[in-house]
Amino acid sequence: MSLPPSFFDDLRSRTSLAAVVARKVTWDNRKSNPGKGDMWAPCPFHQEKSASFHVDDRKGFYYCFGCHAKGDAIGFVKETENVSFMEAVEILAREAGMQMPERDPRAAERAEKRAGLSDIMEMAVKFYRAQLSGARAGAAREYINRRGLTRATVERFEIGYAPPDRTLLFEHLRAKGIEPAEIVASGVAAQPDSGQPYDRFRDRIIFPIRDGRGRAISLGGRAMDPNARAKYLNGPETELFDKGRALYNQGPAREAAGKTQALVVAEGYMDVIALAQAGIGHAVAPLGTAITEGQLALMWRITDEPVIALDGDTAGIRAARRLIDVALPLLQPGKSLRFCVMPAGQDPDDLIRESGVTAMQSLLDGARPMVELLWERETEGKVFDSPERRAALDADLRRLLNNITDQSIRTHYGAALRDKRQELFGGSRPSRGGFNTGTPWRPKGAPEPASAGARASFLARETQALEDHQRLRESAIMAGCLNHPEVARSLEAPLERLPMACSDLTVLRDVLLYHLSNPLHHDASTAVEATMTQLGYDARERLNALGNVRVARHLLPQADASVARAAILEEMAKQTAEMGIRDEVRDAEEDMHGVADEGVTWRLQQASIARDRALRGLGDEEDTASGGEQELSDHLSRLIADQVWIKKR
Repeated sequence: MSLPPSFFDDLRSRTSLAAVVARKVTWDNRKSNPGKGDMWAPCPFHQEKSASFHVDDRKGFYYCFGCHAKGDAIGFVKETENVSFMEAVEILAREAGMQMPERDPRAAERAEKRAGLSDIMEMAVKFYRAQLSGARAGAAREYINRRGLTRATVERFEIGYAPPDRTLLFEHLRAKGIEPAEIVASGVAAQPDSGQPYDRFRDRIIFPIRDGRGRAISLGGRAMDPNARAKYLNGPETELFDKGRALYNQGPAREAAGKTQALVVAEGYMDVIALAQAGIGHAVAPLGTAITEGQLALMWRITDEPVIALDGDTAGIRAARRLIDVALPLLQPGKSLRFCVMPAGQDPDDLIRESGVTAMQSLLDGARPMVELLWERETEGKVFDSPERRAALDADLRRLLNNITDQSIRTHYGAALRDKRQELFGGSRPSRGGFNTGTPWRPKGAPEPASAGARASFLARETQALEDHQRLRESAIMAGCLNHPEVARSLEAPLERLPMACSDLTVLRDVLLYHLSNPLHHDASTAVEATMTQLGYDARERLNALGNVRVARHLLPQADASVARAAILEEMAKQTAEMGIRDEVRDAEEDMHGVADEGVTWRLQQASIARDRALRGLGDEEDTASGGEQELSDHLSRLIADQVWIKKR
């Protein structure tokens, strides 16, 4: 809303900066000269004992010679009350008796109506506060005492009591000249289809709900009858009250958060009240609904990372996890959420009463980032023992990442989730060095290195020959991917599942996949460049210089992308088959030391079938298996022909 300069001139002329500042400081009478508007005090913005904070009331400016804070009355209210510029203007205008300029006549009419409804709400608050000390409120007072609330806390939160009478408040307001339609419009009374309006709150402890500027906008009530249909009841939506854009204890929490730079989001009234009584005044609560986008916006105006501390029961955990979907599209750099996981079955009020505020503060200090709860939500209680289930998880994670609108945050979330995925599926993270550096990335459940007893096996005897052969194939696959980045991006999922024997090429593959999944790399070629930068050298030059790559023209940069894709897929199929054969032969040879059964027969036969299919390739060419492949195939055939699964006597 744009305000005319004349309005600000009038506001400054009516506002005494010294009077505004006096609410937050104690003047040093030895240094101050009220007659000249020259005032001094310890600075309210930093801890000090000397009076280095100066206010020039005539000019309307303040300055601290210690921390160098400076500004005018609007700036002072903004900083000390932790409000926006416009809210600070509205606070000063209200104190100066000035009407804020309205955009149009309808806006002025609505403002007048809201003011009238707020007056009715204030009357209701005052009435119910008085009822709490009445004879019929004995059970309510006992409940308040049982919950450990002090008299000061009851006064601070203006807690009251609504007697069970059907029309007690309604008649009280009518006696003050309030029209029935206005009473109903305020939300404190309900209008049946026929008959007289009746009080909405009956036999309930009353919690006034105020907006950020301190205006009473609604009421909340806690039923004293254990059989009541609703344990907690909020007022309805009105011109004053939009429950999706309001927070309980918003104003006081905002002021407290200005000092602590923290905000706690609890589930209900009693949690907020218990936290405040324990010294944690920067707490708010949503009003009977799941946290909305509007409430998130309010929280982020108070602090950058609110801590969500909902109840530790199933419903509380479910609510916290639902909030993730609301928050993801709204995340901005520096604006996020953290989650305080309460003990099972406890809320903040329970924990403080049983274990004290130190235990509560310890939990708040250990609040976890949102990405961790997101990962837990997507993986908890699930089994990922098949490629299809892992692919489903990948699809869910990609969908969630696409909900993040800020590219930088999406990138960092993707990196964090990739790390967690590697921990779940792939053990330790691969090294990020160049060729021949780091330890091979071994998937969970993969065979350990050969034991001493297995060294005499065929695989152990032929290790060097097979490694040389596989290095050529893996080099060809990676050369094709680096020369054709978009093809590599289209093959991201099968590349990630590809079994590889060479640790340095495995590192290259994993670093390339990491950058291909980065949303900032819209052009896959930039992902390749980022890979080269991270490795510290140009792997393309080394791979393209290899003889088997130079002669494979379908893998070179100038090759057609569709041809390159088909060639890479064919090599990957052969690689998968050959690695599978090696695993089966190794397992079979281990089983031969015991009593082998038909399972060995079936596994070897399946490995042979897979080998034959893969080596036939994607075209009609004859099987042209290399020396390493042929030797492995011949060994497999001998094992089958000799019926090695039959124990020899």
